[in-house]
Amino acid sequence: MKYTIGLDYGTDSVRALIVDQNGKEVSSHVHYYQRWKEGKYCKPAESQFRQHPLDYIEGLENSVIQALKNAGEGVGENVVGISVDTTGSTPVAVDKTGTPLSLLPEFSENPNGMFILWKDHTANKEAEEINTLAHSWKIDYTKYVGGIYSSEWYWAKILRTIRVDEKVREAAYSWVEHCDWVSALLTGNTDPKTLKRSRCAAGHKAMWHEEFGGLPPEDFLVALDPLLAGIRDRLFSDTYTSDEAMGIISKEWAQKLGLPENVTIGVGAFDAHMGGVGAEIEAYSLVRVMGTSTCDMLIAPNEEVSGKLVKGICGQVDGSIVPGMLGLEAGQSAFGDVYAWFQRLILGPVNDLISDESEKQKLADKLIPHLSEKAAALPLTENDPIALDWFNGRRTPDANHTLKGAIKGLNLGSDASLVFKTLVEATAFGSKAIVDRFVSEGIPIKQVIAIGGVAKKSAFVMQTLSNVLNMPIKVVSSDQACALGAAMNAAVASGLYSTIKEAQEAMGSGFDAEYFPEKEKVEIFKKLYNKYLEFGQFVEFGK
Repeated sequence: MKYTIGLDYGTDSVRALIVDQNGKEVSSHVHYYQRWKEGKYCKPAESQFRQHPLDYIEGLENSVIQALKNAGEGVGENVVGISVDTTGSTPVAVDKTGTPLSLLPEFSENPNGMFILWKDHTANKEAEEINTLAHSWKIDYTKYVGGIYSSEWYWAKILRTIRVDEKVREAAYSWVEHCDWVSALLTGNTDPKTLKRSRCAAGHKAMWHEEFGGLPPEDFLVALDPLLAGIRDRLFSDTYTSDEAMGIISKEWAQKLGLPENVTIGVGAFDAHMGGVGAEIEAYSLVRVMGTSTCDMLIAPNEEVSGKLVKGICGQVDGSIVPGMLGLEAGQSAFGDVYAWFQRLILGPVNDLISDESEKQKLADKLIPHLSEKAAALPLTENDPIALDWFNGRRTPDANHTLKGAIKGLNLGSDASLVFKTLVEATAFGSKAIVDRFVSEGIPIKQVIAIGGVAKKSAFVMQTLSNVLNMPIKVVSSDQACALGAAMNAAVASGLYSTIKEAQEAMGSGFDAEYFPEKEKVEIFKKLYNKYLEFGQFVEFGK
């Protein structure tokens, strides 16, 4: 029996999942980032979110070693491949060797030399400048990323960093995405000029496209800001799909992890895209990765969607999810984060008055399930309150990270369960706006598949979503679908299977739940959704 490892780097932790060639999940281990847990290098009020590479390195070593220990004898020596998925766009400034600047003594505590996490919105101004220039340029370099460049993405983050930090600007030879850097680290070759760059990351976040000859050209970048001069030549031209090999594990990492020295390391990708693979994505299936935020993955045959440009999404890239298919990405900047905010709002002052930490944890564990039960019992009417889900800005459709959340229609009888119900409906309405955009742009959606923590834990949220979308929703059996998708990619990169489809058929976990629309609620939700759209117009445009 041969095994592969999927390394799934999330916002708070990294998970190592060991899977055999038939898809059996043999063991896993989760490592929580220590510095992130302590709140270091982040300023939430300023939307600054940074992660130290030591958290990633320690997580890599600990999660794999513990997962192998849990797997038992004989497994480690038969591991043939490892693939990595990460959040994104999460780039870092590196020196000529590909070492992140924060691993150097002089930058060890400088957040600008660390990985700039996906949800960092400090580059809103730079994103707007990119959009303004691109829309007036002879070629609109945003046309394959929905026509709107986001502050969550590669170039906006680079531009802001080199503007605000001269020392980082002078020391940064190149910039590397998290999924590329960890994969390269495992091979021992982090040279930014030669390591293989992810097609997924480059196409969706860095405006890379074959039509442009790769990245946007030097004259465009210099017109954006002269400080960008020369950076393009120190980045990359070619990109690679995740069924390909990044290289072979280095002797150093083989020894650290207790693995053979011939383990194949696959080309990395973003978590949601590999999650789509793990969810057994098919043409015109919408796979919703539902956690703190959402990412919505869809694939379509290139020949069937040739010439179509879907406005306001996070990009359409050939091979970003499954080689040979066009990968389309959308998503919401806050989903579970909205519920977490409401939990903090309620429990914050309560926790201030409670000294017993175990009691605090008990309350935290019970609150959302309790609110869900109470909310599910409330009547649904077309006069219910309406909320906007833009608590962390809006990712799609039509990115605008300056937007904020809002609620209207409350009165003195509105209690916590009603507000929670309203927030859940808001996140479902935001999901429907994405579905409607795909359909209106000529991309049909034949089924909806859900993965992630929210999908597995909250029947109330899933039933609400099914009612709002007026579509059935299947939930993937594996609660580690992103890591499973990474393991599938590793199985192809290492030669266990010749295609992603073969790996999916052999290793897929299937589905363990399905939600169906409740007809009596669908029509009411249609009316509430129209009010959501009207409220959004008012908040965003004042009309």
